[in-house]
Amino acid sequence: MTPAAINRDPDGPLRPIFIVGCQRSGRTLVRVMLDSHPNISCGPKTRFLVKVVDAVIGKQLPKYLDRFGFPESYWWDRVAEMFDRVHSDYAERRGKQRWADKTGTYALHIDVLDKLFPHCQVVHVVRDGRDVVASHRQRFGYVAAVKAARKWPVYVRTARKAGERLGAGRYYEVRYEDLVTDTETTMRKLLDFLGEPWDDAVLDHGSKPHDMSAMHYSYTAARRAQSGEESAIYRSRLGAGQRELDPFLRLACRLMENSTQRELGYR
Repeated sequence: MTPAAINRDPDGPLRPIFIVGCQRSGRTLVRVMLDSHPNISCGPKTRFLVKVVDAVIGKQLPKYLDRFGFPESYWWDRVAEMFDRVHSDYAERRGKQRWADKTGTYALHIDVLDKLFPHCQVVHVVRDGRDVVASHRQRFGYVAAVKAARKWPVYVRTARKAGERLGAGRYYEVRYEDLVTDTETTMRKLLDFLGEPWDDAVLDHGSKPHDMSAMHYSYTAARRAQSGEESAIYRSRLGAGQRELDPFLRLACRLMENSTQRELGYR
């Protein structure tokens, strides 16, 4: 079996979906909305896929596994088969056919995703870098915010460069700002890209069950209460970077993010 044989139709409804992007960019919102669609199952983040590839093919293959006499492609196939089985079993248990995975760090390893699943579709969630930094500060502290100013442009540039190689049929960008200000239009376009029919359930994701941590639910509830918004999608964090960052973090953003910000049209 080759990776291409898993979810095998390159234009069919079962292609894997990977939701990637820098942390605090809105990936979780995309995840729960897609997970609310009757055809799509998007469970907990995995994080381990690239580590497995590195461990099996990068480290163990040249040391020990090549003694089995199988070509390297065999091991890529087995990793893809294992990962697909986990998600497929989870989706089947939930009465769904197609799976999606939301792991932000895979934005840095889209080439690995492509080799494992040559027909997968990648959804890259992008948010104003200044707001990403502000969100890191609010959630994780000042040091995390400084690091975010450095990592955000790396994530964005790396994913976009890989997206150029994948092409328009397999790579798609969702702007967080569009998602929270014009949700239905943005989700309709995303589902069109994925080849899925529209379903109003994606707009009612707050009432659907998702395998999320209790901390996530308490955090989002607190954010809504703080903002005074009752909707499951709140807009209060738009422009937080311009309102909340101190001079040092503003400077860090300009030094680290400026060219990428301009490229994306953020002013």
